[in-house]
Amino acid sequence: MFFDLIVVGGGAAGFFSAITCAENSGKSVLILEKTSQLLQKVKISGGGRCNVTHDCFEPRELSRNYPRGEKSLIGPFHRFGPADTVDWFASRGVTLKTEADGRMFPDTDSSQTIIDALLSAADAAGVNIHTSEGVTSVVKNEDNFELATDTGHSYTAANVLIATGGTRLTAGAKLAASLGHKLQPPTPSLFTFKIKDPRLDDLLGLSVSPAEVSIAQSKLRSSGPVLITHWGLSGPGILKISAWGARELAERDYRFDISVNWLPDADPAAVVAEKRLSEAKRQLSSRSAFASIPKRLWLRFLAAADIPETTTWSQLSKTQANQLLSQLTASTFAVNGKSTNKDEFVTCGGIYLNEIDFQTMHSKLVHGLYFAGEVIDVDGVTGGYNFQNAWTNGFHAGSAIAAQ
Repeated sequence: MFFDLIVVGGGAAGFFSAITCAENSGKSVLILEKTSQLLQKVKISGGGRCNVTHDCFEPRELSRNYPRGEKSLIGPFHRFGPADTVDWFASRGVTLKTEADGRMFPDTDSSQTIIDALLSAADAAGVNIHTSEGVTSVVKNEDNFELATDTGHSYTAANVLIATGGTRLTAGAKLAASLGHKLQPPTPSLFTFKIKDPRLDDLLGLSVSPAEVSIAQSKLRSSGPVLITHWGLSGPGILKISAWGARELAERDYRFDISVNWLPDADPAAVVAEKRLSEAKRQLSSRSAFASIPKRLWLRFLAAADIPETTTWSQLSKTQANQLLSQLTASTFAVNGKSTNKDEFVTCGGIYLNEIDFQTMHSKLVHGLYFAGEVIDVDGVTGGYNFQNAWTNGFHAGSAIAAQ
């Protein structure tokens, strides 16, 4: 069976590539997905709501949210960025809404809306889709590619696009390597920190925003909401630093100390001095002195600073005040491992950036071979950036193949 384009992988990048190519040409397109489920990551993203993209329309600013691939993506974002993504879905009856932190979701708050739009567009464009059929080999002949699958079928294609994603990098990596590409080894990105500390015990679900996080013996730092979980710390402030430090933290076997400034936008020393005067007889434990710090967490900081719950502001010693300020602005926690963020999983690693033409997503080594999505050594921080990379890659690859 011959196809003008065979897409290996039925995720966001693969679908967008296939749809773009089919809609803009009369070419025959086939998607081969090795599992029984299409668009799996779309389904679980954003807690089942699908964080489609981010409200950031300036390409250079947008590219700064990609620990791997920042410079390579500036040009592609000029040609297809978040505004184009919003328009693409709007033209298919899907309205996106923007939340306070810039994340953009379908106004239905359901990932199924995005899945249905992609499936409908693929069907209307005549894209063929085979599930439960994994590609086991791709061989380049003089003019075409010969593909074999685990169902015993074989296909011939003029062009092949590998979009197997980061979670299944091994499969896509083997195919790319067999065709001569070098690979950065896959390393987890966007993970949460395992921390066992009495200051965090039984505070599941408490969040502080904003906060600043830094890693000891490292230049890594980030800012954003920090969430207390039953295993440690999560939230955008943690996820961002895990992305930027993905390889460094892996080399440290996910064992290191972090420092958290829970009040980066406040002057806690001034607040403490003011409370001593204005609330001299009030006990520190009666309420949190800072609106962003929940009372239960505030009580943990008092305990960590050796301040008895009956202590009033006028009784607070200089030593106790300094210890409290240290807890508020430089809490140190020992990280002992990582956890996946919800059901989402992002990796850095994959095809070397210098082996791909980012204007077309075409391999610089093999004519007719293309890549899109996380199988490339590109990954973004949390907030819709990884999906935007998928849409952008898919648009450029599909357009280039359609234009042949």
